[in-house]
Amino acid sequence: MQRAAALVRRGCGPRTPSSWGRSQSSAAAEASAVLKVRPERSRRERILTLESMNPQVKAVEYAVRGPIVLKAGEIELELQRGIKKPFTEVIRANIGDAQAMGQQPITFLRQVMALCTYPNLLDSPSFPEDAKKRARRILQACGGNSLGSYSASQGVNCIREDVAAYITRRDGGVPADPDNIYLTTGASDGISTILKILVSGGGKSRTGVMIPIPQYPLYSAVISELDAIQVNYYLDEENCWALNVNELRRAVQEAKDHCDPKVLCIINPGNPTGQVQSRKCIEDVIHFAWEEKLFLLADEVYQDNVYSPDCRFHSFKKVLYEMGPEYSSNVELASFHSTSKGYMGECGYRGGYMEVINLHPEIKGQLVKLLSVRLCPPVSGQAAMDIVVNPPVAGEESFEQFSREKESVLGNLAKKAKLTEDLFNQVPGIHCNPLQGAMYAFPRIFIPAKAVEAAQAHQMAPDMFYCMKLLEETGICVVPGSGFGQREGTYHFRYDFLSALGAGPGLVQGNVDFLTWSRGLLQRERMTILPPVEKLKTVLQKVKDFHINFLEKYA
Repeated sequence: MQRAAALVRRGCGPRTPSSWGRSQSSAAAEASAVLKVRPERSRRERILTLESMNPQVKAVEYAVRGPIVLKAGEIELELQRGIKKPFTEVIRANIGDAQAMGQQPITFLRQVMALCTYPNLLDSPSFPEDAKKRARRILQACGGNSLGSYSASQGVNCIREDVAAYITRRDGGVPADPDNIYLTTGASDGISTILKILVSGGGKSRTGVMIPIPQYPLYSAVISELDAIQVNYYLDEENCWALNVNELRRAVQEAKDHCDPKVLCIINPGNPTGQVQSRKCIEDVIHFAWEEKLFLLADEVYQDNVYSPDCRFHSFKKVLYEMGPEYSSNVELASFHSTSKGYMGECGYRGGYMEVINLHPEIKGQLVKLLSVRLCPPVSGQAAMDIVVNPPVAGEESFEQFSREKESVLGNLAKKAKLTEDLFNQVPGIHCNPLQGAMYAFPRIFIPAKAVEAAQAHQMAPDMFYCMKLLEETGICVVPGSGFGQREGTYHFRYDFLSALGAGPGLVQGNVDFLTWSRGLLQRERMTILPPVEKLKTVLQKVKDFHINFLEKYA
């Protein structure tokens, strides 16, 4: 190619028109001959293809942001382009993102975050002193007094101290050691990190990880990524999704034929199932883990979301200690919490922590080493986690407003949980267990045989076919139960009852969200067309109408 180009460039000096033309013609002819001898190479094949990529990554699936969510995004773009649909908005009931759905941030949390992010505001009279006090404490523990600096890999020391103090208060005096606290990028980061350390071996000695079915798809995704062995144990749908220890025994015994069961994952309160485990159940699980020498993972991110008056959240850490030293000194336990759920709904900060107890000292060093590879979790997320575990207390300036806002959020969620349960159970062919906690309903749906055949013709799982039709006809986006796991022959979908809070881009037409300064105080005001409960009723009525029509169509 270079030689051909050089030949074409020959004869560029001053010449007569005729000689210049002959010279150029001759050079072009010679260049053409060279190209025929040495043709241009075809484009090199890609190094990274579906065939050559990491097969474990290829195996990863994450249902809450899977194909149906991509389809919802396509429909939203079509609506924006003016394409007519039987609806005017897409309602995303697929993921528990509270503030995207219109839940207002807790004022105190945002005040402290504003002060930490822009410390010049510490001189402003617009912010309460208890918020300033917390902001100063956090900033003084940061390098250069700035959230923009790295922290220790395990997290900012004073925040870990506050997390330990929170756990001690929550658990009625059961001690927590800051050295056992690891701040994380949301709870998901902690869960995947612990599993990385736990997975080992090959063949029949490969680590087996026991997870509930239905489960939160993070677990199956991480297990696939690590090439570990997924060991399913089924929650008892006929008994309000209870965890039965006999089912754990069945699962672990069957798994021992092909792997080494080493980890038992618990989600309490349950996602997607919404059950809250009793203390007796937790004791039975801990005894089982002790008996079978299993490492316990307790996902407790919904610990503030308990709605049933007959239920109460019990932490695995507290119950473990109250069972006595034979258990509390021996059972290895990692517990997880986050800023994303509860009454906070601060998903975007990606704040979280894990408490890991009874870890071998040498393994603790390995864990810190692994965490150091990612340097540190976002320091802003660590600060948000600090405010969650160190909120205003009685006697402080912000206590009354904080308490009102917290109670309002949790009270509204409790109303929506009950309304969702009741309305689903009024629909023929839908059954919803009591929603004791968390943020989701996981109703069982009847799908006729003809609909199952239609789904097979489209190469879809029956509940995926159902949910896709629901999206296309009503604009409501839910996640099929097959993405969470379910017993053979049963069908479900997960419905996030946050989705009818009445806000978020594209969710409620005519929504207005703006900031105003009033008497020197930052306030947030929101106007919506429909109150949240009325919005929820409207959404659930659409589901009801769709389901009845679906049954008639495929009867």
